[in-house]
Amino acid sequence: MFITKKQITLLIPSLLISVFALAQEREGDTIQTGVIDVVKPYTPTISDAFKVKETPSLDDTDTATKKDVKYNIFSFPVASTFTPAKGKAAVVDKAKKVKLYNNYATLGVGTYTTILGEAYLNHAIGRDQAFSAYIGHHSSQGDIDDVLTDSGFSDSKLNLNYTKNNRDYTWSLLGGFQHETYNWYGLQQPLFNQATADTLDVGHSFTTAHVGGDIMFEDSVFKSGSLLFRRFGDDYGSGENRLKVNALGTVEIRDNEVDVEVFADYLGGSFDKAYAVPTALNYGNFIVGVAPTFKLNNDDLSVSLGVKAVYLNDTEASQSKFFIYPNIAASYRLVDDVLIVFGGVKGGLIQNSYYDFADENQFVSPNLFIAPTDQQYNGFAGLKGKLSNAMSYSVSGSYKSEKNKALFVNNDITQTSEAYTYGNSFGIAYDDVTTLSVTAELNVDINRNFTLGIKGEYFSYDAKNQMKAWNLPDIKGSVFVDYQINQQWFAGANLYYIGERKDQFNIPSLITPMTGVVTLDAYFDANAHVGYHINDRFSVFAKGNNLVGESYTKWQNTPVQGIQFLAGATYKFDF
Repeated sequence: MFITKKQITLLIPSLLISVFALAQEREGDTIQTGVIDVVKPYTPTISDAFKVKETPSLDDTDTATKKDVKYNIFSFPVASTFTPAKGKAAVVDKAKKVKLYNNYATLGVGTYTTILGEAYLNHAIGRDQAFSAYIGHHSSQGDIDDVLTDSGFSDSKLNLNYTKNNRDYTWSLLGGFQHETYNWYGLQQPLFNQATADTLDVGHSFTTAHVGGDIMFEDSVFKSGSLLFRRFGDDYGSGENRLKVNALGTVEIRDNEVDVEVFADYLGGSFDKAYAVPTALNYGNFIVGVAPTFKLNNDDLSVSLGVKAVYLNDTEASQSKFFIYPNIAASYRLVDDVLIVFGGVKGGLIQNSYYDFADENQFVSPNLFIAPTDQQYNGFAGLKGKLSNAMSYSVSGSYKSEKNKALFVNNDITQTSEAYTYGNSFGIAYDDVTTLSVTAELNVDINRNFTLGIKGEYFSYDAKNQMKAWNLPDIKGSVFVDYQINQQWFAGANLYYIGERKDQFNIPSLITPMTGVVTLDAYFDANAHVGYHINDRFSVFAKGNNLVGESYTKWQNTPVQGIQFLAGATYKFDF
């Protein structure tokens, strides 16, 4: 091996560095001083680089030779009968859309020669007008067991309505006519016999006609207004006029609403003669009032604070009086919609009328003393809410005080030439009455096909002058059920329970006048119906009333019809 001059030059410095480092290790890092003579500066160089070939050469004599592979592909068509269908979205099953009709007509016939017929017509006039009409008739010949006279009734009515929708308000006009016939068939028995009954014409009738209208505004201080005029009379020369006007407005005070109601109510009428005195009996009352109410809504709390100021003018007696009533109500959500507490105290002057009395008791005599009732206050409180999405409830109690409360009472038996003086008619007695009541109500609405309602009420009365609160029940109960069985069949039922009531009888014409208290037994009334939709237009139905068959008396000496059945059909149409 030969050493070149360049290699010697590089070797000498390397040896010197190695010796110097070794000497440091041996002498414990002691630096020794010395002199180094540099003969020639070091000049480094870089050797030539040789690139490695990508494919190395093989010197093996046994290198294998790659063989050629030969192959052939044989292709032929395959017959196929499969044709893929085009994909499409799944369709959700939809219930058949129910066809709604604007008009219907119903006709039914039943026992006791009962006829029921009604028709409702509704016609749109353009996009913003509509006209509707209702015609109804219900009659029965009666023939109640142990009744000495005719006991049938009939009720025919016609109501018309016209509505116009404008951009900012909607107004309507209404009018109607009604004719009713009844019989004072509740003769006091066994005091009177068939021979006496045959001499009496106990039939009487009522006639009613009314016109009116109302208007509602959108986005206005003045919200709504209404007007009604009604003429009511009978075939004994009695007549009554009533005019009611009402207006409601709303103003905002510091983001809170204040409702202001203004109302006026005029009532005037006359009877041909009083019950025991053959002189005319006239009456007239004019009421005007204002009721401002401040509303406060704050999250779960809603409060209405208001008063009602009422002015009464007795036009016949030329006397006037001023009343102030509370008008307060509040509610608070304790647990969302599950538990809501509510309460309040309200009052008002109730305008009694011959029309209202005859509507509630068709056996009143045509000579009533008409006066308003002063409901001084009606305090109430309770709980309400939802037990589930399908079930709601309400439990409440109230205590109210009423001065001059109207009570139905059996008229004295005077046996005059008038057919209603034989203990078979009713008059009005006024008294100061306080009433304590408790009410519980449960409503179940599982779906649109089934609804159930149950309600119970308990009453306790305290009359100041009268012996009892005449003809007021101590218990009321009701149950109603509506069930759409399927698309064709439907059914329903209504059950009523009315507790005991007290009434009086008085015979002043005897040598020794007789006076007593009569207890009217509690009664239960069950009614049911079932029907079948033949198609969208035509359906048939059957009804049963008083299915228990109890011949109870709603009013003294006036038993009702027994079990009653009625069958009919309804037709719906457009034109």
